[in-house]
Formats: sequence, structure tokens, C-alpha cells
Amino acid sequence: MYATRPLSVSFGAEILDFQLSDAPAGEDIIAIRKLWAEHKLLLFRNQSFDEAALVGFSRKFGDLEIHVREEYLSPEHPEILYVSNIERDGRHIGILSDNEVGWHYDQIYLPKPAVGSLLMADTLPPEGGNTEFADMCAAWDALPEQTKTKLNGCLANQSYEAFNQAYSVPTNNKQKARSPDIHHPIARIHPVTGRKALYLCPGMTTEIVGWDPQESADMLEFLFDWTTRPEFVYSHHWQPGDAVMWDNACTMHRRDPFDPRHERLMKRTTILPPPHRAAPF
Repeated sequence: MYATRPLSVSFGAEILDFQLSDAPAGEDIIAIRKLWAEHKLLLFRNQSFDEAALVGFSRKFGDLEIHVREEYLSPEHPEILYVSNIERDGRHIGILSDNEVGWHYDQIYLPKPAVGSLLMADTLPPEGGNTEFADMCAAWDALPEQTKTKLNGCLANQSYEAFNQAYSVPTNNKQKARSPDIHHPIARIHPVTGRKALYLCPGMTTEIVGWDPQESADMLEFLFDWTTRPEFVYSHHWQPGDAVMWDNACTMHRRDPFDPRHERLMKRTTILPPPHRAAPF
């Protein structure tokens, strides 16, 4: 087992003396899987690897999603989504530019949501652009029992369009057709650990299905405030060579804005679950 350093009281760990570029396999990957399930978020520092190695390492944990925003994919490795404010030949090469990006789960709007993401820091501004993560298992566990009872079995509407209107750029008609609104359980069971987690986010969750509109709005406002309390949140200050892999079944995240005069390029892979563990029950 690799040596680790905790990142917060609730969740997250830095894996010490580990190089993704060494093409780990076998027992190494099994050990990382266990640590990922235990800590929900893993930090690998001082990394040096190319896009092919990023894809190769990510694929050890599952099939990789080709993101719906094809205009922001790596030309050589379409499994990689660019998150960037850099412009080349008159267009942005990446999504989400330099503005604030609100709390969200990656791909909560899909029928079979991603189980994880791996984000590599390629180019960083001198300050800003920090990423916060929220432990949604801890947030569920700490809820009053009467609130848990009320939420169990409920579905929420997840909307990629709502997220794009607030933080990103509009999708085209083809992309809209691939990402219509969808209903998922508010409390999902983790496919590996069996723990319950709140499965909703301010950026994409628009209503609790079947509830009175005002009651739904009031509960969502409470839950959004609850899940982002300091005791559930870890803020990551990026350094060159950082790679962060998070569990998309039980953590949501957001990004601080940064000075648009400085370039930022992050490269992300999106890890899919095996079919028998795909649906967020």
C-alpha cells in the first residue's frame, strides 16, 4: 500500500511517491482503487506525463467517456476534454474559460453517469482557479434523520442546459439531443462502498420530481447550503504537475474564477462505471 497524506478531516488523500507515467498495473492499480474508494479524492503531485499516458492510466479504472462537447476535445486523444481560457486561431480551445464554475457533479445529466474524473494541471495562472470538492457521503450522514426519511426514494431533475446557461456556453442541437433533462435519485448508493451520498448539485439540479414547486425550491436551497458547509469541503490549490482523481459518485466540485490575462489549461478524462454498476440507485 502506498503512503498517503490526508487532505482534509473528512476525505481526500495525497498519494506519495507515485508516478502515473510509470504505467502502473496489477497490484499497483488494485491498491489505488482501494485508496480511491476509501478517500474519494486522490492527489498525485509532481507528475510529468503526456496525453497518451493520461489516457492509459485513466483507462485502468474503466472505459473513458467521449464528452458531448466535441469542440473542446484533444485533437490527438478525444478521451481528453480541455478546460481552458486559451484562444488559438480565434477560438477557445477549452471549455469553462476563466469565470467561476458553480457546484456540480460531472455528467449527472446522463443516464449512466461517470464514476470518476482525472484532471491534470498543464498550465496554471499565478493565482486563482482553485477547485473545491464536497464530500456528499459525509453530508448525507450528517443530515437529520427526518430529512433523510423524506428524501429517500425521491428523484430530482438534472439539467445540463441549466448549467450551461449559468456557467458555460450553449450546446448545439446535436449536443442538446444527447443530453436532455433526466431524473436521478437524490440519495444514491455508491457502486463500490455501498455508502449513501446526496446526488444533487446547485449547478444542474432544478427540482424534486413530484413535489410542490415551493416545497421543492425550499428543500433544494437547504440542501445546497448544507452540502457546502466548511466541514464537508476541501479546497485544492493547484500546483504545476498536479493530477487529481475524484469519485464522481460521491463528490461534487466547483472552481474559483481567475485573472483572464493569464492562461490556464487543464486536461480531464472521464471514467465510466462497468455496466452492472452504472445506474445511480
